[in-house]
Parts: sequence; structure tokens; C-alpha cells
Amino acid sequence: MEYFVFRNNTIEIFFGASEFEYSGYGDISFIPTDATSYIWFYQVPFKSDIASLVGEISEYFDKLRLVYQQLPENRQLIVFTLENLFPLKYSSENYELTQEIERFNSNIYSFSKEHQNVKFIDFSEFIRNYSLEEVVDWKYYFISQIGLNPKLAVSFRKWFTQKINEIQLKRKKCLVLDLDNTLWGGILGEDGISGIKIGGDYPGNAFLYFQEALAELTRKGIILTVCSKNNEQDVLDVWNKNPYIVLKNDYITTYRINWKNKADNIQDIATELNIGLDSFVFIDDNPAERELVRQLLPMVAVPDFPDKPYDLPSFFKLLLNDYFRIYTLTDEDKQKAAQYKANANRQKELCKFTNLDEYLGSLNIEVEVQSLNEYNLSRIAQMTQKTNQFNLTTKRYNDSDLLAFAKDGWKIYCIKVKDKFGDSGITGTMFLKPNGKSWIIDTLLLSCRILGKGIEEVFVQSVLQKLRSEGIEFVEAVYIPTMKNAQVANFYEKMGFTIVDNKESLKTYSLDLKEYGVKIKTFYKIQFK
Repeated sequence: MEYFVFRNNTIEIFFGASEFEYSGYGDISFIPTDATSYIWFYQVPFKSDIASLVGEISEYFDKLRLVYQQLPENRQLIVFTLENLFPLKYSSENYELTQEIERFNSNIYSFSKEHQNVKFIDFSEFIRNYSLEEVVDWKYYFISQIGLNPKLAVSFRKWFTQKINEIQLKRKKCLVLDLDNTLWGGILGEDGISGIKIGGDYPGNAFLYFQEALAELTRKGIILTVCSKNNEQDVLDVWNKNPYIVLKNDYITTYRINWKNKADNIQDIATELNIGLDSFVFIDDNPAERELVRQLLPMVAVPDFPDKPYDLPSFFKLLLNDYFRIYTLTDEDKQKAAQYKANANRQKELCKFTNLDEYLGSLNIEVEVQSLNEYNLSRIAQMTQKTNQFNLTTKRYNDSDLLAFAKDGWKIYCIKVKDKFGDSGITGTMFLKPNGKSWIIDTLLLSCRILGKGIEEVFVQSVLQKLRSEGIEFVEAVYIPTMKNAQVANFYEKMGFTIVDNKESLKTYSLDLKEYGVKIKTFYKIQFK
């Protein structure tokens, strides 16, 4: 099974049956060992006796810790906060129940910080979208002990899926922004630099709020780009001269300001950044432009833009929650926008050279190979969830999986890459698992933004040389084809591996390290850490 749920009320309608199994009400005596992940979903029981309720809740955290101690090691435990769906108070000054609920929630938050395989979900985020009358339907409670209103099941599943994506560090990468009546009020070509509405009174203050929020989004690693039907010089002038503009050119990784159709422009941006279109969100006030992109680029997310500027704060919240929020921000996430901008500078530098090795030598490339540790764990797991193109097996893993692999003796490496244009951060990983006298490459992937500089080859060559120095004689590998990773179909052949089997495009390989003596080009600086 995928999930086993510890619960104290009827919740099957909310989570489903195909991937979930459930404990008895309040029962922690049975803990199956075959679940991939576990969920703790206890809510405040409906009782009139507040004192007994406080006593019952005071035991929940101890029960949770007892469960955790018996779980298979390094399996993930997802814990929902405790919420009072039907609060009763006999006196206004009595906060004993509230304090007990807060104590439990504070304890589980601290517990999740102490244990990397425990994840914390704030259930109040879902509950506060509804009134008290909507949250509970007493008919269903008395008939089936369903505390949460079954009418909320569909919206709960959507919300829970978003939470799981956050935990797995999945989110969109790039936001494509229109300008006129999107980032400011009015039309630049008609109203001029000082005539557009930005800052000051309404509606300019609403657009200013939106720009400030988007600026914070890019500081959290989301790439901002512009796609606008305008004269380019007019936009450059407004970025340079209008003092109220927040999202100036420094925040924009790349732009297409011309009179071409926006679907083609977005495709150009995707090609330049080397990002899949399914990582894009397109924002435009014009319904016709939105519909064109929906029709021609169905993999791009295109939310409806609000009709009134005063709805922009709510719209930004929707963008954040539906597309860009994740459970943990890594250092690489925070630097991603700057890293893509540095890539654009590398492309400009390439145009100055006619010899690729001379260009690569000019970059001063440094590759630091790191073993798995507590600081790179989340980033490595994130890459397995998100990387598709340069990914030889496309296996998805979480933090808990990696901890379990390490305990079983796997070798897990990642690379941190930098050059004279900037630090690209942790951008590749390789997992090797022991198999008798040989080792199998279970996972090999690199971020697309560092491809084209030979780093993928240097990474593999460096690790193979290290394995040989450790006395390892044989390495095995496999290529599992997907819809997106055709570019690496022959990578292992290029690296000197021998094909052992080739069935339905799935290829298995072996390499005799005793015969392996590849020399790495001297302009790469390699360091193991």
C-alpha cells in the first residue's frame, strides 16, 4: 500500500481506498510494515465534557511518538495538526482545551524539525476556507461518525494532493508575465511612462502590491520572464525611468517584447532556458491571449486573471498555493533565478569563441563532488522528483528513501558547480547500490541548466575513477526510456559502458573498471568533499 492512516474518526471518503489503508478508531496496536508512508490524522472528538476531552488530547502526542518508534526505519510520517471542528465553551475565560490543542500542534512541529522523515501539515489552512456550519454535517456524523463534512471531500483531495506535491518539493519553475493591465494599469504605448497606473492611489497601489509580491516570489527561486506585445524600447524606458516600478529588468531572467504571438514567444523562452513547458505558468489580463496559449501549449498552466485590480492579492495567493509553494526551500531554490540569469550570460560569452574547449577553459569551471549529508539531502531528493530530461532511470525518491539507502550502504553523490559567472548550486546526483562484487548505478541525473559544458561526463568519470581507486572492479547501469529522456539514450555507450541487454529500448550495461583509464580535461577543477 502507499499510505497507512492512523485516525480517530471516519475519513475514508476524504483520502480514498485505492492507495490507503486505515487503523481502527484511536487504535495504534497494529502498524503494517509494507506501507510506503504513514499519516497521522487525529481531530478533536465531539464531546461535551471538556475536562475529559483535554485529558484525552493530552495523550495524543505520546501515542504519536510510540507509533513513530515502531515504524520501519526512515519511512515517512505525515502529521496533520489537531483542529477543533466544533468548539464549545462553557465560560469565556476557559482556554484549557485551546491550550492543549496548541501544545499538541507545537509538539508535532518541533518533532518534525528533529526528524527529517516527519512532515507537518497545517490542517487549519483547509478548514479556514469554510464557515463552521460548512465544516460539520451532523447527519453524517451521527450516521457514520464522519466528523468532517463529506461535501468537502473533493476539495480536500485537491488540497491534500497539493500538500503531497509540496512535501515532494514539486512546483512550477517559471512565471511568464504580460505587462499592460497586468503588472500596471493602462497601456504603455498609449499612456506613456508617467501615465500608467503603478503606486499611489487605487488602482496603482494594487498593481504595486502585485509587483512587490512577485519580487518576493523570485527571491524564493521562481524564474520571472516577460512576454508582452509592446515596443521593446518603451518597456526598457519604463523600467529605467518610472520610480514606482518594482519588477525592473534585474528581476526578469529573459523577455520577449515584440509583436509575435505569445505561444511562439513562450516556446522560445522555454528553449532558451531549457525548461519543459509543463514548468510554466502564464499570466495575462487578455482572455484571448490566455485561450491562445491554452490551445497551442496545453502543458502550460494558464490561470484566469482577475477582472478588478483589488482582487490581485487573492490572485497572488492562488498562484502561490496552486503552483509555487513547497515544503522546504533549499539554497538552490533561493538562487535559481540568479542561476538562470547567469546561464544567459554564459550563452553570450559562448558567441565570442569558435573553439568549444577554449570557451570551457575560459569559464573556470569548478565541480565539487559531495557525499550525501544532512545539508544536501533535501536538494538531492528534490532533483529526483523534478528532473526529467537528463535522467537515466527517472526514479522518484524522498528524504526517507535516501536515508534508508544510505543505511543499506549505497554510495550517494551530488555535484555543486560554479564558474566565473556564478554558483549553479547542487545540480546533479548519482546513486550506486552494492550488488555482490559490483555496484549498480540506480540513479544518474543532472539539471538541464548545466548541460552543454561536459559536466555530465566529468561527473561520471570522476566517480568511476574514485570507485576504481577503492578497489571496485565492475559497475552496472541501466537506461529506462521515458517520454522526456531520449537525449540520454546513448549516454552510457558514450562513457565507455558495454551493452549487456537491449529489450524494448531498456538497456542494461556493464563496465570493467580495471580497464578504465579516461583522462579528464585539465581545465575542469574537480574536488571530492
